[in-house]
Amino acid sequence: MRIILCEDDDLQRNFLHKTITNYALFHEPSIEIVLSASQPDEVLSYLEQRQADCYFLDIELNHPLNGMDVAVEIRKRDPLATIIFITTHADRLKLTFTYKLAALDFIVKDTPEQISKQVIEVLQVAFNKYKQLGEFDQSEMLQIKIGERIKNIKIHDIYFIETSSSPHKLELHEKNGYYEFYGKLKEFEELAESLYRCHKSFLINLQHVKELNAKERTVTMANGAVCSISFRLFRELQRRLSLMNETKL
Repeated sequence: MRIILCEDDDLQRNFLHKTITNYALFHEPSIEIVLSASQPDEVLSYLEQRQADCYFLDIELNHPLNGMDVAVEIRKRDPLATIIFITTHADRLKLTFTYKLAALDFIVKDTPEQISKQVIEVLQVAFNKYKQLGEFDQSEMLQIKIGERIKNIKIHDIYFIETSSSPHKLELHEKNGYYEFYGKLKEFEELAESLYRCHKSFLINLQHVKELNAKERTVTMANGAVCSISFRLFRELQRRLSLMNETKL
């Protein structure tokens, strides 16, 4: 579960960061902080290229934008994201109704002991939601296990999956990163119509095909990677891409 933290107070942000990373280290290795920001601009800039699964947002930021404004932008990009608000003034929580934001929980700044307790409790709830999302929303999400870590990946974000040089392992390339895990390509062939087995070693996402090379029998993906295409599957790949383009039109 990828977490973004936005808190303009350095001491508070460092304390929250330490609390979350310590919990992840000793209890749930699937949790990681991918961005710890002091300004909302940093979060919005990050979201232009990538996404997270869970956001801890301070409501009162020393900026023209407050935490609610950031949450609105997050919701536009990802309606399923988990949002947790942090505030010094409990009466600010009613703003979530004005902004029509569905927050998972609120952390009211108190003593370090109380804040730590609140953070751990909400992390447990957020991670349970994260696991359930990957287990039950299989039409949109792929859940894989990497060692002791559980990872949810949006199918739309997958560029391709290929066999690894390590026995019985696969390499998955997606918008937010690269992962190696145990599995067989055959297990994922029917996962979505957009995924196509173009070679014994490659399962590509047709939505992210950038270029076909008939002479070399290769396909270049949106991330610049080049995947092989078997001779007997090249025409079928062309047909599927043509149908997809017609559908877009």
